[in-house]
Amino acid sequence: MKVLLIKTSSLGDVIHALPAVTEAASRLSDLELTWVVEESFADLVKMHPAVTRVIPVAIRRWRKSWIRSWPEVLNFLSELKDTRYDLVVDSQGLIKSAAIAFFARGNVHGFEPGSAREPLAARFYSFQHEVDSATHAVNRQKQLLAASLSYQLKPEVIYGLGRSNKTREDILFVPSTTWPSKEWPLSCWQELADHVVEEGFRLLVPAGSKSEGLTARAILGNRPGEVLADRSLGELAHIMSSCAGAVTVDTGLGHLAVALNLPVVGLYGSTDPELTGLTGGDARLIVSNHLQCIPCKRRVCHFPNSSDSSKIYPPCFSQSTPERVWRALQLQIGRKDTKLG
Repeated sequence: MKVLLIKTSSLGDVIHALPAVTEAASRLSDLELTWVVEESFADLVKMHPAVTRVIPVAIRRWRKSWIRSWPEVLNFLSELKDTRYDLVVDSQGLIKSAAIAFFARGNVHGFEPGSAREPLAARFYSFQHEVDSATHAVNRQKQLLAASLSYQLKPEVIYGLGRSNKTREDILFVPSTTWPSKEWPLSCWQELADHVVEEGFRLLVPAGSKSEGLTARAILGNRPGEVLADRSLGELAHIMSSCAGAVTVDTGLGHLAVALNLPVVGLYGSTDPELTGLTGGDARLIVSNHLQCIPCKRRVCHFPNSSDSSKIYPPCFSQSTPERVWRALQLQIGRKDTKLG
């Protein structure tokens, strides 16, 4: 069965779709799956053994100048239409992804209006499926693909990238995210870094931009380790797969760490782990619940930043102290028989 899956971005969303692909491949022995994904995530998708073909798309880059990018757009559409598919599944649920599905050759499946992130996208689908929007993003992907391909859903979450192969004493820190409200304070990362290096580990801190590089270098300081700058996603995944463990805020590379089956500690405050939390694999979440506004799902915290530098900000992280995170990481990597306080 030839299936075209459209899940273009972002990194976390793409990773959330991997268990659905794993399950589909286990249920359909003749599955030939082609995946349309943003070019920056193509290396990751190629790592999944059930993905037969990847068609990169570059909407993020093309929209800067559609006129200059038009030859590339035409080449993409030609590649998209060179195969007739038994099924096309838009698991993104956006107008831009539905437009891609419109140009593909095959009956298009997707979310019904009440389940889609952008209800108008459902107008492009030949077959619409109701999926509970209150369930986790991984389960939403699994439910949609199971409904589209007509097989019984299983409860397991298997990303399909294989188990990690730990060869180094490195701990991965993932401090950078697009929402200020999801950022754990720099001072907390630095204090946690002291605990980590005192235990004999090196630190690895990814940095995909100049500002992230500044944060990473501030965390690393003179401590043993490396800032992972200017690395492709495929290179990062290879390096990450050999780490002893990871600490992350709610961001795409944190989900990748879980997909690679690293022992992970995830920090959650303003976002809802029931909808987008690290799931499957070997993840331990530290979830704040001491304020009525948690999870506010706001990009910027509505509380003013206190001038008292001893207070953790945003306040939804006030209980996620470096000591508590360190104890959780010790449990994850099996270094000490300690208990969370």
